[in-house]
Amino acid sequence: MGVGHPCFVPSKRQATGRVSFLQTSAKHSYQKKCLLSSKVSYQKNYRFPYRFLLRTKQTSGRLVCSVATESVPKEAQESKMDQPKEIFLKDYKMPNYYFDTVDLKFSLGEEKTIVSSKITVFPRVEGSSSPLVLDGQDLKLVSIKVNGIELKEGDYHLDSRHLTLQSPPNGTFTLEIVTEIYPQKNTSLEGIYKSSGNFCTQCEAEGFRKITFYQDRPDIMAKYKCYIEADKSLYPVLLSNGNLIEKGNLEGGRHYALWEDPFKKPCYLFALVAGQLESRDDIFVTRSGRKVSLRIWTPAQDLPKTAHAMYSLKAAMKWDEDVFGLEYDLDLFNIVAVPDFNMGAMENKSLNIFNSKLVLASPETASDADYAAILGVIGHEYFHNWTGNRVTCRDWFQLSLKEGLTVFRDQEFSSDMGSRTVKRIADVSKLRNYQFPQDAGPMAHPVRPHSYIKGAEVVRMYKTLLGSQGFRKGMDLYFKRHDGRAVTCEDFFAAMRDANDAEFANFLLWYSQARTPRLEVTSSYSAETHTYSLKFGQEVPSTPGQPVKEPMFIPVAIGLLDSSGKDMPLSSVYHNGKLQSLGSNNQPVYTTVLRVTKKEEEFVFSDISERPIPSILRGYSAPIRLESDLSNSDLFFLLANDSDEFNRWEAGQVLARKLMLSLVADFQQNKPLVLNPKFVHGFRSMLGDSSLDKEFIAKAITLPGEGEIMDMMEVADPDAVHAVRTFIRKQLASELKAEFLTTVENNRSTGEYVFNHHNMARRALKNIALAYLASLEDADIVELALREYKTATNMTEQFAALAAIVQKPGKIRDEVLDDFYGKWQHDYLVVNKWFALQAMSDIPGNVECVRRLLDHPAFDLRNPNKVYSLIGGFCGSPVNCHAKDGSGYKFLGEMVVQLDKINPQVASRMVSAFSRWRRFDETRQNLAKAQLEMIMSANGLSENVFEIASKSLAA
Repeated sequence: MGVGHPCFVPSKRQATGRVSFLQTSAKHSYQKKCLLSSKVSYQKNYRFPYRFLLRTKQTSGRLVCSVATESVPKEAQESKMDQPKEIFLKDYKMPNYYFDTVDLKFSLGEEKTIVSSKITVFPRVEGSSSPLVLDGQDLKLVSIKVNGIELKEGDYHLDSRHLTLQSPPNGTFTLEIVTEIYPQKNTSLEGIYKSSGNFCTQCEAEGFRKITFYQDRPDIMAKYKCYIEADKSLYPVLLSNGNLIEKGNLEGGRHYALWEDPFKKPCYLFALVAGQLESRDDIFVTRSGRKVSLRIWTPAQDLPKTAHAMYSLKAAMKWDEDVFGLEYDLDLFNIVAVPDFNMGAMENKSLNIFNSKLVLASPETASDADYAAILGVIGHEYFHNWTGNRVTCRDWFQLSLKEGLTVFRDQEFSSDMGSRTVKRIADVSKLRNYQFPQDAGPMAHPVRPHSYIKGAEVVRMYKTLLGSQGFRKGMDLYFKRHDGRAVTCEDFFAAMRDANDAEFANFLLWYSQARTPRLEVTSSYSAETHTYSLKFGQEVPSTPGQPVKEPMFIPVAIGLLDSSGKDMPLSSVYHNGKLQSLGSNNQPVYTTVLRVTKKEEEFVFSDISERPIPSILRGYSAPIRLESDLSNSDLFFLLANDSDEFNRWEAGQVLARKLMLSLVADFQQNKPLVLNPKFVHGFRSMLGDSSLDKEFIAKAITLPGEGEIMDMMEVADPDAVHAVRTFIRKQLASELKAEFLTTVENNRSTGEYVFNHHNMARRALKNIALAYLASLEDADIVELALREYKTATNMTEQFAALAAIVQKPGKIRDEVLDDFYGKWQHDYLVVNKWFALQAMSDIPGNVECVRRLLDHPAFDLRNPNKVYSLIGGFCGSPVNCHAKDGSGYKFLGEMVVQLDKINPQVASRMVSAFSRWRRFDETRQNLAKAQLEMIMSANGLSENVFEIASKSLAA
């Protein structure tokens, strides 16, 4: 997970590397998930398992696709066996060899590091003999021994990607390899690298091959020992996985530490940290009475900012025991915070490594969103100990299982720690704003291999269908069957099915069919028979390789409201020729789950005394696009009355989307823009409803984003959408000025900062009211915002006031920005907020401001967080990123090429901004295409960027 604009704040949960994802700032608005404004969900960046042989070149003005020749990146111009190959799930083969034990020795140096490995190897089939192929990248081979005998060059084959033993011994044998690596030069931040003077590792998904030659795949599980030696004055702390077995001093001012992990793990969970760090220490007593030592390591000056992280860790440990009965399995748990990290965090067994953004917090320097992100991501990585570590994925096509299941768990954790409705709204918003657009573009893919966001929704559907108790039974059976093993999505499905003796029909299609299903619902009521009918029709759009899709298994949670707004009791439903009774033990049922499994089908409710208003897809029970015959008056009724708060919010969002699309059409036809008075009344009613949760109100009065509206248009028009959204905000602010002023006044902080739902909700409502007011051309409002900025006692309110002030260019804006930087220039995490705020500005021509900030002394192109804040943040302003003069595209194209030489994984996220270029008008298409072609022509283009750019061009 990284830090920056929601679009580019990757959580570890994002699947990138070979493919880049636009993520929400919230790896998870409470997940690992993201960073700038929500709980990082956290999205983890994984290397996408597909690699493309497709190459393109320009011939007579045409884009020609072929097997690469001269257009192949320089580093890929090697032997045929070294070229990347597209990999499919059907091609999975069990390894010919497994590893039992792995002993690693690291001699850390200032110019180079020597890595020695001793591996016990055994064949999958006793007596068979086949080549042993080891992965390796950017390694210098020093020596290789088999059973203690050093091999000569003719005994093995070495190329830039592999080390192959053609004729290894029969049976079990010992393999010893010594390599030389250069962490100080490793700007990719994969494998082992230097970060701010400390050594650090990142091995998921394929980073271990940059450390030593190995079968770098998740189904190779072994027990590890790790010996580390280094200069004691420079690196007094030496950490790795498991338990510290021994430590001591060596000659020449060096020292060592020996670590042993008693649990088998894949190499992607290996971790090493060495540096000048100090720890916050605490103890957690498990439910069985064991004492677990907890340590959070940071540079000494940051230690005071780790209190919330420690609270979050202990809360997560207790929650996992209470809800899932899962107890931590070692006596030590370490977390290390580092400032240079491609992702949000990594769940390495017992040694989690985090982006500093997701560990460090104080009321003065971190916002409510930062606190929530830390809570969720710390929980997420801890929960991986069971769903990811103890039970891992067999191959990277199963990434959505370990990530989706763990995201679901951290979503539930965050919901229990705050507002369940608000958390659900945040998660669904992220799904719609980032996953759905991707599903509709050239990077569309099924949940498998790597969609952690939709993977979490699939897990949630199991719980919707089975209930909490049934889901827990399925989880218990899953761990009983697969503890210590590498598994597939089918294994999880089978555990849920078998534990509950359930019938899930075509449920597994969620893992294999790309694109977002569309569900159309029409209704009819018979006053004579007192029956109410709902007809469902579903469609899954075609994708390359999947022109015809099968109907999906869609659980639809539904309730019916009477004319007074009350839930109607549901007694029975007729479906597929059968009448099914609802409820039991004379308990009324107000919400039921319909199982839609066919292309078209009908459900008929009995004993319905009057025509109801349906509340469809309560709690967003399936990740689909819903279209219904609900009228605007029906939606306003649901907005005012629905007992399902998610659907109450949803009704308002549907109305807002309809309104915005209608006004966009008016704007494009040069018609005057007029705001529907009912919409204003709905906002006024919401603001005045004291019975509602304040954070829910804040969500309810937040307009859909510009990207969400453009995604619904046949031809995206950033200028029109921006103009309409700006108009609505100003009209609402003008007509509700008194209400917004009262909201600001009544929700000011009166005491010290407290991170809890009540105070977060109050601040959220106050800050959105201030943001609306700031859209007005009113000197009094500018003074109000300045006063809020100067008197704020916490970062949440100070930064919100700053954001309100900087909406408009001018002297005041410049002065306040300078003042903020002057206060916080020594806190790099706060400075990143400052970069992001300016980068996301909708001020016309803002690209030039962003270009100037590239030369700011606080900016560093090698630091992912700064890139996500500034360059990624710029992508958060559609009106500037997609400027019709092409200035935004030109800037992004230049940045992608520069970044690709430094950190291909970060560059791949930036190039994703071009992935849906065909959604725009012809002028923008031509400008975006030109930048993609420029990127493709760059010398030495990485696989990461090449894949996204080439696939985008070919779409």
